[in-house]
Amino acid sequence: MFKQLAPPDRPLVGIVLSGRTISAPEGEMLAAVLLREGFGPFRTTPAGGRERAAYCMMGVCFDCLVTIDGRPNRQACQERVRAGISVEPQKGAALLPAIGSKA
Repeated sequence: MFKQLAPPDRPLVGIVLSGRTISAPEGEMLAAVLLREGFGPFRTTPAGGRERAAYCMMGVCFDCLVTIDGRPNRQACQERVRAGISVEPQKGAALLPAIGSKA
């Protein structure tokens, strides 16, 4: 569905998408890579488990929430690819540590 129109002008780095290692241009927006790689759904909704993926691509809608390196609620459209990151879909609402806790 999505494809890269021009060869990358940045070095390729390895990232892990749900246990599958791929190469992606370092510094590219993560949501673009996920869409191109057919990763999905990005998340499911807390009420009803509906599937979501990147929509607005500018940080407004929060449909692109994923878990990155074990940290939930990361907006893929606001994250850049860096070597070795691990991305998993987010299931429902992720619990966050209480304010002031050391998590």
